[in-house]
Amino acid sequence: MKPNKNSQASVAPAEKSTHFGYTEITEDKKTSMVRDVFSSVASHYDLMNDLMSVGIHRLWKMDLIRAINPVIGCNIVDVGGGTGDISLGVLKKQQCRVTVCDINEKMVYAGRDRAINKGVLNVPEWICGDAAALPFPECYADVYVTAFCLRNVTRLADVLLEARRILKPGGHFLCLEFSKVNLRPLDGLYDLYSFQVLPFLGQIVAGDRAAYQYLVESIRKFPNQETFSEMIVKAGLNEVSYRNLSGGIAAIHSAWRL
Repeated sequence: MKPNKNSQASVAPAEKSTHFGYTEITEDKKTSMVRDVFSSVASHYDLMNDLMSVGIHRLWKMDLIRAINPVIGCNIVDVGGGTGDISLGVLKKQQCRVTVCDINEKMVYAGRDRAINKGVLNVPEWICGDAAALPFPECYADVYVTAFCLRNVTRLADVLLEARRILKPGGHFLCLEFSKVNLRPLDGLYDLYSFQVLPFLGQIVAGDRAAYQYLVESIRKFPNQETFSEMIVKAGLNEVSYRNLSGGIAAIHSAWRL
């Protein structure tokens, strides 16, 4: 029988693929898989960052808070804010309106409990939300800040567009993220530590080798400094710059919505 030329074949659209570390998966799976990783490590999150950066992340975060340079009454959104290091650090410097927005409920609870244990009861605001579809109106924030979050998102370009959307004209975009080492002798040592030592420590300390293996791989899959800068420009932000930290192990990217 000849096929009816007018009939429409029922063909499912091809699913878009992305990466989960070094593993190729469909986009619809990544969010839940990343959520599982951070649910697993939520109670060890600060220790995780200590292990991944040999404790230096605390100095990097101080640099990021200085770059925010908060003023009284400014509106700051801390995307993927996890346990609240950045937000609580900002509030120590200045009285602002700070909102921690993280897709992972366990991370939000861990951050809120940590703040309460430090005697910080009413601020910041803690909410669950997706970096690609933030629960804020357009032109809402004076500062959009994120630390160690964007390498875990499914569609980075969409997340950057969302950052621009919620920033006010004159608003500041700041991102602290693990990046690409630019010192050759350090590069080899960093790879050895990352791929051999860190997953082992993850197994011993947190009982989850696979989560730490993913986190190491996610760093290597994130765009390098120049490529990420180009993505920020493409999203419509201006005056894009970056500053390497510790030989490029991490970098702070800065941009403005004009």
